[in-house]
Amino acid sequence: PSAGPGPGTQPSPDPGTDPGPAPGPDPGPGQPDPGTEPGPEPSPGIPPVVDPTDPGLPPVDPTAPPATDPSTPPATDPSTPPGTDPSVPPVVDPSSPPGTDPSVPPGTDPSAPPSAGPSLPPASPSPSTDPNLPVECVIGQALVPTCGALWGVAPGAHTSQNRIQALYEFERRTNRQQVVYHAYHRGASLFPTVEELAITRDPAHKRVLFLNWKPQGVSWAGIARGDARTEAYLDRLAVHIRGSLQDQFFFTMNHEPENDVIARPGSGMTAKDYAAAYRHVVTGLRARGVSNLVSVMCYMAFVPWNVKDWFEDLYPGDDVVDWVAWDTYAYSDPGYGYGDFAEMMNRRSGSRKDWPGFYNWAATSFPDKPLMLGEWGVWHSRNNPQHQARFFDSARLQLELFPRLKALVYFESPSAEEGRSSMIDMTSSGLSSFQQFSKHPAFDIVTGPAY
Repeated sequence: PSAGPGPGTQPSPDPGTDPGPAPGPDPGPGQPDPGTEPGPEPSPGIPPVVDPTDPGLPPVDPTAPPATDPSTPPATDPSTPPGTDPSVPPVVDPSSPPGTDPSVPPGTDPSAPPSAGPSLPPASPSPSTDPNLPVECVIGQALVPTCGALWGVAPGAHTSQNRIQALYEFERRTNRQQVVYHAYHRGASLFPTVEELAITRDPAHKRVLFLNWKPQGVSWAGIARGDARTEAYLDRLAVHIRGSLQDQFFFTMNHEPENDVIARPGSGMTAKDYAAAYRHVVTGLRARGVSNLVSVMCYMAFVPWNVKDWFEDLYPGDDVVDWVAWDTYAYSDPGYGYGDFAEMMNRRSGSRKDWPGFYNWAATSFPDKPLMLGEWGVWHSRNNPQHQARFFDSARLQLELFPRLKALVYFESPSAEEGRSSMIDMTSSGLSSFQQFSKHPAFDIVTGPAY
């Protein structure tokens, strides 16, 4: 979710307790800014990115433990043949009739192939599909894993819970260590905090920090021009980072900038102003000796924004961007954003038939950049409580359709966009499915002194 409207409108939280994206006038992920066009409904004329036997979500892993929540029936699919390997996407007979799941939105084309197919640039698959890849996946240059994908979380968002305790609690519930920890900072706060540094120094459980900074009180154009307060802050921040953090870390400035754009020339907040400000901050920190910074360009990925004529002007340039990320969320009720993992990865626009979906666009536009889900999540619905479980199952089965995806960072909050919850344990079946996804061999990344 977006960190809020333009600079200077939010108070600076206490370092280390920043709740992440703040509620308020910012519409958050997947929602238009007030006064802009509403989010389009999926167009029936656009080929779906789903399993033809079930246009809603793919089969559930037959080896997954049964659900224990009496209010939530297990997410099962009787069309799954016995002995199916749950680690790979199912092979489907195209002559099979469409699924009869009543939660599936009408108008889908059961004969359409997944959108992440042959149109994408070639890339290395995850380790479970290519025996020629190294057996052991490690974190390499610019934090890119040598195989597989980094697994991470932004825990406890929009709560008063200590973020590091929220991280440990999330790891306990998922039965897996998170390699990437996503933390949010604003204004003049210095980062990383003492607690954030501590989780990078555990030799048995090394973690990578993803430090997200939103400036306040100054326009993007002002930052690019060398605003005196911002320059003084960057001086202090560089000294702090150099003296406290030796490991490489992810860094982004003003993630999800799309809904902060004021396209009017001279506003100081145009897309080109953002690109110039991002460039100024990254080059400025590196010139001040912060050589361990791995820069991430992090888009909102909401359809009305990414079809604007200024959208591509946001990109600061290959020389100052190491990774390309986007934040995207799945909805559990039919309508906008409803579907499986593949739909979320390549959500289409009803108004622009040429929009290929974010993954396809990023993989084509940035052929040499690793891709990241900087935030992702599934909003729980009381009307469709099984959807989270089925979505996590689809993510496990469809992950290998997206080989350019090198990091996935879940955003967990009990009350984020319009009070929606992305908590993974809203139902026992949802928690079980997320745990199963966490066991995917692509996430078996060895961390330690090498990185």
